[in-house]
Amino acid sequence: MKIRTLCAAGLVLFGASAHAFTQETHRRIVLDAVEYMKANPDTTNFKKLQSGAQRAGFTIDQLAQALGQGAYDVDDFEDTYLCGATTGNCQMAPVWGLGAAIVKYTSYWHFQNHGAGHDQHGNDFGGYNYNKLTVWGDIDNMAASWLYGDYLDDGPGGLKGWFGDGSKYNSYSLTEKNYRLGGNSSPEMYADFEKMPFQPLDNLGQYWFQQFLTKPTLQSLGFVMHTTDLLQPHHTWTTSALNHSGWEGWVNDYYDREKLNESSLVTAALKSYTPLKPTDTDIRPLLTQGGAISYSRGGAVLSSTDHATRLGVAKVVVPHAIAMVVHLLNRAAERL
Repeated sequence: MKIRTLCAAGLVLFGASAHAFTQETHRRIVLDAVEYMKANPDTTNFKKLQSGAQRAGFTIDQLAQALGQGAYDVDDFEDTYLCGATTGNCQMAPVWGLGAAIVKYTSYWHFQNHGAGHDQHGNDFGGYNYNKLTVWGDIDNMAASWLYGDYLDDGPGGLKGWFGDGSKYNSYSLTEKNYRLGGNSSPEMYADFEKMPFQPLDNLGQYWFQQFLTKPTLQSLGFVMHTTDLLQPHHTWTTSALNHSGWEGWVNDYYDREKLNESSLVTAALKSYTPLKPTDTDIRPLLTQGGAISYSRGGAVLSSTDHATRLGVAKVVVPHAIAMVVHLLNRAAERL
């Protein structure tokens, strides 16, 4: 990924060359969260957010665009390779992915399964694990059949296919380690795709928030904002199928036409969360609250494509996604 860097006053702005909510929806949610804060400076931490941007030589709109780009870019990560059980050849996407809503294997880190509870890593809610899905469909089954026995790339000399070891990245010791956050893992847990316990999305968000606290960059903070996938019901019911891509496309298409970002809905949604304290370093409780909202109130879109049904769910989950970002930015403004 090509990156250009602008830095001033200790704050670094990264811009990357360039599904879950579509990538554009991820961007819009972040932009609307900043706009909400701008319109409500007395009830949000907007003044500190703006001051942090100004000290670094950026306008608030430049800050918003950079954060939105970071949220957008997470779907483009090239950090997860699965390797063939027979060939040992490692790839970052299935050959049929573009036609089946699985573009890259990195998307498997973008779930939090509220139907299965804790996982073998020690997380309160696990991530995608085909063996523990409570709902599933054609794309889940296609992946599990196509990738049966395939393993997560764990570097040269690790797990192997029958005819070789084609390691390209060592996703286990890099990506999985980043999202492990002190939990229990072993390469053997990732030896067969159909039983792989992928780390949950809140761990991805927590990892990048830790990076932001250590060295504040708009790129790492933007990556945190991709956790609005927790307000996408398919990511908490946990399935790649059941109208997954169709629903996300619908949200993108009707985002403005149906005013899914209506300010009064965001104001109400903010009350659904326990706000982060100015010194909080673990944002996972807030993220999990967002996941609980989509799981409890969004399941209808897995079985229905009716416009009214989708609109009813969207009027809940999109404002709550924007509200979750506002809470994250209220906390992040203390570090900018």
